Order: sequence, then structure tokens, then C-alpha cells
Amino acid sequence: MIPDYQSLMLPVLRYAAESEQRVPDLADRIADDLGLSEEEREELLPSGRQRVLQNRIHWAKFYMGKAGLIDSPSRGRFTASEAGRRFLAGNPERLDTRSLMQFPEFVEFYESSRKSGSSGDRRVPASVEEAEGSSATPEEQIEQAYRSLNAALGADLLDRIRENSPVFFEKLIVDLLVAMGYGGSHKNAAEQLGRSGDGGVDGVINEDRLGLDRIYVQAKRYAEGNSIGRPEVQGFVGSLVGLGASKGVFVTTSSFSRGAIEYAQNLPQRIILIDGNRLSELMIEHSVGTRSQQTIQIQRLDEDFFTEDG
Repeated sequence: MIPDYQSLMLPVLRYAAESEQRVPDLADRIADDLGLSEEEREELLPSGRQRVLQNRIHWAKFYMGKAGLIDSPSRGRFTASEAGRRFLAGNPERLDTRSLMQFPEFVEFYESSRKSGSSGDRRVPASVEEAEGSSATPEEQIEQAYRSLNAALGADLLDRIRENSPVFFEKLIVDLLVAMGYGGSHKNAAEQLGRSGDGGVDGVINEDRLGLDRIYVQAKRYAEGNSIGRPEVQGFVGSLVGLGASKGVFVTTSSFSRGAIEYAQNLPQRIILIDGNRLSELMIEHSVGTRSQQTIQIQRLDEDFFTEDG
């Protein structure tokens, strides 16, 4: 299990007291010390832009730097300061945000960050007690909140879809597929999808604007808990075979049974199963049935800007 950023402070400082460090290299050493699996070493933040372990080491280093325990002698490198070495000489058992409050530099940073928090700056917790109870870095807290909001939105979307008619559901599928780049134009997509079904197929939509290939669609607006079983997927596949089709999408507002999923994974035809959760994720991603309420832009330091040539 990857430790939280506060638990990483002391080992990071100890390594920094031995020699200059880089976050990626130090992440490998700490992963070896902890016996982390390859999956844990490669685990990414939900944004997919940085490994979790490296992100937590970065924040541990950042906070210790604000306390004066870490120096950065050159770009991308850091080492323990004299204050950091003196702190280690006392053989501390733990180093965390509360411990950092003994250093005037961190108190000054802490207070200034709290004051600027009214403009949206939450680089430090609102209180030391909050910091002790939090194992997530600021970036992780933002992403956790983002996932929670999307989960609630996804549930609301599915509830509203189930409240509407099958015709509305078919129109929604058209809107989503067009937003994803299929069907050419909305008019052409609507002509292909949503017409009378043919042997278990609800509609067909062009895969590209030229209509070089087509995708057959089956849409089932089911209540939560009423899952789609293997027989229904088999019936859809049988229809595709009869039509000479090789690609199909089966969309439902509920879920698919394990048997249905395993069956679809071992077919010569390319069959994509989209359950309610995936449907809501795609709707949110492509702004179908949703609209942006607030955008939060997170800035990062541009190291290249501060690099002097020559």
C-alpha cells in the first residue's frame, strides 16, 4: 500500500540527508524499501498525468521545504538543509504537518496560505487537526471531490433517463454518438438510428462521415437491477450475423451479467457493451445532458521559464 504524503516525509528527509535526490529516483528507492508491487509503483492519479507515489513525495518535499528542512540546490534536485539534518539528529519517530508547526518558516507559510484561501488557495489544510485526519495530497483531494460529484451526477442522469420514454432514450443515443464523432451529422445519424428494429437491432449508424463502415445498435432502457443476460446479447449477435455486420454496440441503463460480458469478449465480431455507469460517464465526458457549471484551473510552476540561457 502506498503511504500517504505525511508518512513519506521522514523517509524522504532521511534520503535527502544522505545525498541530493530527484523525485523519480527517490520514488524507486522508497518503493523498493516498502516492497511495493509493480501495479502500486505504476498507479496513476485519476487525471492520469502523474504517478501517485511521485505525487505524494513531491508534496512531502514541498511542505518540508516550506519549513526550511529541504533545500533545492539545482533544478529538479533537493537535499536536506542544515535545519533538516539537526531535526534528524534528534531521532524523530514521525514527521507530519503538526510537527512542521514548530518551524517559524512553516508557520509563516501556513498563515499566509490560510489568508489567501479566501481566493481559492488551499495548499495547506484549514487546521492542523484537518491535516492530521487527511491522508490525501491537495491534488488528490480535488480529484476525489471531482469523482464524487461525477458519481452523483451519473446517478441523477440514469434516474432521469429511466423516467423518460424509450423514444427519448433513442434520441439520447443519437446525441451521444454524434457528440463522439459518429454518424456524420445529427440529421444523418437520426435517419439511421431510432427507426424500427430489424431482428433485434434498434438502428444503424455510420462509423465515419463517408459511411465506409456501419455500427449496429441495440438500446435497452431497463430499471436498475434488471441486468442484461447472455441470451439477449446472443440474440443481438445473431442479428448482426444475419445482416453480415461485424460491429455492434449494446447500450443499457442497467448492467450486464458476467456471462454476457464473457460471451461478448470472445466473439469474432466486435461487440461493445455499454452499461449504465459507462453510459453516464460518456454523457458527462461529451456534455450530453449536462453543462459546465464551474471550471477550476490548476496552475503549475513552469520550470523552463526560470531557466536562464548561458
